[in-house]
Amino acid sequence: MMDQQWMAEQLEQLKHQSQFRKITTTQAANGAAGHLMRDGHSLLNMSANDYLGLSQHPDIAAAMIESLQADGVGAGASRLITGSSAPYARLEAALAGWHGCEAALVFGNGYMCNLGTIAALAGRGDVVLSDRLNHASIVDGIQLSRAEHVRYRHLDLEHLESLLVKHRDARRIWIVTDAIFSMDGDAAPLTELVELKQRYGAGLIVDEAHSGGIYGPRGQGLAAELGVSSAIDVHIGTFGKSFGVYGAYVAGSAALCKWLVNKARPLIYSTALPPSVVAGTLCSLHIVQRERWRAERVRAAARKFRHSLDEAGINTSGRTDCPIIPVIVGSSDSALRFSKQLEQHRILASAIRPPTVPDHTARIRFSLSASHSELELDEALRVIKRTAMETEFADE
Repeated sequence: MMDQQWMAEQLEQLKHQSQFRKITTTQAANGAAGHLMRDGHSLLNMSANDYLGLSQHPDIAAAMIESLQADGVGAGASRLITGSSAPYARLEAALAGWHGCEAALVFGNGYMCNLGTIAALAGRGDVVLSDRLNHASIVDGIQLSRAEHVRYRHLDLEHLESLLVKHRDARRIWIVTDAIFSMDGDAAPLTELVELKQRYGAGLIVDEAHSGGIYGPRGQGLAAELGVSSAIDVHIGTFGKSFGVYGAYVAGSAALCKWLVNKARPLIYSTALPPSVVAGTLCSLHIVQRERWRAERVRAAARKFRHSLDEAGINTSGRTDCPIIPVIVGSSDSALRFSKQLEQHRILASAIRPPTVPDHTARIRFSLSASHSELELDEALRVIKRTAMETEFADE
């Protein structure tokens, strides 16, 4: 067997740098929405992306159970072989109508969706201009595509335009951005990005992973909220966050979706999602559109939560009503210490450390949910403020 001592040595180095990660086991807290059980204790779950509180919705569970009984537990093959069951067709038609697009295509998860879509659309001779803080799945998709990968400074439209001018002779130019950035909760300037892409003849890919369900008149995302959906070439979204289920999708032209069926390797070579998951997602899509009070509630809670922390002098970075609220700590060690102290007060809020975020910007990323009560959030704020005062946020 190959010598694996190098792994042990580098793992020790990660521990020394406070960047070692491990998997911990949690379970749902029966009857307590917005909570998880760990080591026998109920914790207020402020780490999950279940923004609308749908992950335990009884109607979604019922739809999945019905599909399990009718369609079985697994797809059995990739979508191009025998795995694309009837629930897929219903979900994709509903997604296309929801976005006002010609077609939609469901993938196994958000990482696979970005990886497969970007690698299928860009290649040698193309340039992809990517916001520096885009999600890792976007970065990896660009690298896999073999296109020239050029990052523009975060939200810096002037820098982006200079790059569009510089690379205007490329075969194709794509601009790709998250709509809401997962670690800061700030929003991409989609209206301005649309103007730039039209001016320079570029394509625009927008990942609505953290904005879908929350923004837009029917939860379609930030592009719909801003009225620019029809100008975006490729809409990407996920079902594991606001939808409370699992999977991802692309929405756009019929030609786009046909191209991806033929060229997106994660779609072609992966076993399809279980039909029950697809059926549950279709149910969730209806709830997202019907129960808009969920989005209104979590956005109002986010405004209040962020304002309260800002008033206490705690750095929350962004200024949106997105339910992602980071508290920038600085060092990885301080972030881990802060997270552990919060857990002692029955709050689950994970430390986010490099390389997920830039060096010296380790943070606690609080995620609010419509399932959190006002009383729970008020108590959480009290604990967070007190813990922040007790914790030394010193850069290493």
